[in-house]
Amino acid sequence: MTSQNDKRKFPPKWVFSLYFAEGFPYSLVRQISTVFFKDYGASLEWVGFTSVFGLPYVFKFLWSPLIDNYSTKKKWLILIQSILTLLICLVSALCFMPNPLAFVGISFLLISFLSATNDIASDGYYLEALEKEEQSRFVGYQSLSYRIALILGGGGIVYLSSKIKFQGAFFVSALIFGAVLIFHLRFLPEVEKEKESFFALIKSISKTKLLIALISIAAIVYFFANNKEVLINLPQYPIIPYSGIFIIFALILFPLLFPVIKRKLKENKSKYSESFIAYLDRDKMAIFIIFLVLYRLGESLILNMLYPMLKTIGFQRGDYGIIYGTFGVASSILGGIVGGSLISKFGLKRVAWYLVLAQNVPNLFYAFLAKIYEGNLVMTGTKFFVTSAFVVIETFGAGLGTSFFMVLIMRSTLKEFKASNMATATGIMNIASSMVGFFSGALARTAGFSMFFVITYILTIPSMLLLPFLPFLDENQREEKNS
Repeated sequence: MTSQNDKRKFPPKWVFSLYFAEGFPYSLVRQISTVFFKDYGASLEWVGFTSVFGLPYVFKFLWSPLIDNYSTKKKWLILIQSILTLLICLVSALCFMPNPLAFVGISFLLISFLSATNDIASDGYYLEALEKEEQSRFVGYQSLSYRIALILGGGGIVYLSSKIKFQGAFFVSALIFGAVLIFHLRFLPEVEKEKESFFALIKSISKTKLLIALISIAAIVYFFANNKEVLINLPQYPIIPYSGIFIIFALILFPLLFPVIKRKLKENKSKYSESFIAYLDRDKMAIFIIFLVLYRLGESLILNMLYPMLKTIGFQRGDYGIIYGTFGVASSILGGIVGGSLISKFGLKRVAWYLVLAQNVPNLFYAFLAKIYEGNLVMTGTKFFVTSAFVVIETFGAGLGTSFFMVLIMRSTLKEFKASNMATATGIMNIASSMVGFFSGALARTAGFSMFFVITYILTIPSMLLLPFLPFLDENQREEKNS
């Protein structure tokens, strides 16, 4: 990089497009999938099971070395974004089918896998193309671009689907993402030399493994094609919700197993093992890990069941797209900014309870809405205003709570292992958050929506009980501002 580049005040245009391209497909599969499945007649269990689309974002670290070791970040981006554009077009075409849920679900899973891979390549490209000073200076712009993509790809596309149906909305999505791809083809500079080619990667995959993979995929497709009732009822089989509960409890019990894991990792002697041990082998880390697992369980349950609940009180898809997908997301962004300012001014420990309660107490607002309005599909001005206000307040509180745990996680990282420690902490939290979706539908159907949202609040109580015992709250003012 030149010294002239170091002095520039504004980032290159590709910073905006790069992180817009990160957020846009994520919003399609994570924000729209619950709406799409519900409006196409899926059961509550299937709507909850759409959280499976979030798993590639949790486990993307498993294949991230491939992006570093083969080809270049730019070539990866162009390849992945080309396929993503075609897949979004495919989803648009599938929407013309009488019952497209199975095929669209598979497409969403592929989109989420490619979108997670696109995240890896985008972040790597950003780090390769900019000097360290610029990386820090322009981080606000990348965050802004990502959040604009969430608003447009979530609220905007959902609202559009209420006017021109899902097939039209996904086609517009493909055009938007295709325009970003064309921009990258034309203006994304090459910033690194190719290491190994794509062909070297293909050659590195043994024919035996490839054959086994293809046979396995074919067998699964054949089985579900001939047993459609199994596919339709899949999330209702006890193994699905129980597996989600089992994994959450396994994460809670993980600190008890750490001594055994530690001995095994020490034998490995890799950099990853070293960072993992250094991160977890400290005082009060068992409490911290349990807190990470529990902290967002209630909030994650809400994400899957909010739209189905709002439908039972008369809200339509377009209303949801505007209220939650646009104003709700914007409110959460504002909450994050306000929370960061409060932490900077007063210190994390002094505002911890306020931020956490602001995230958790509004869950009860939805329980109140379901109690007084459920089954009443008549939309009045009062109902629309009250519900919209509750959604904005709840998402603002979620933004405040997010600012708390992000600063807490950043403080927990060690200086020499910041990136890997951050990935470990957020990975643990995101696995738990994804797993609750596996039983959210069954819970909502069994308990009813009003009690369901009361339960989401009850699930926040264990994490709040751990607050007084958490490490990393007592930091001096300078460290808080740096965070």
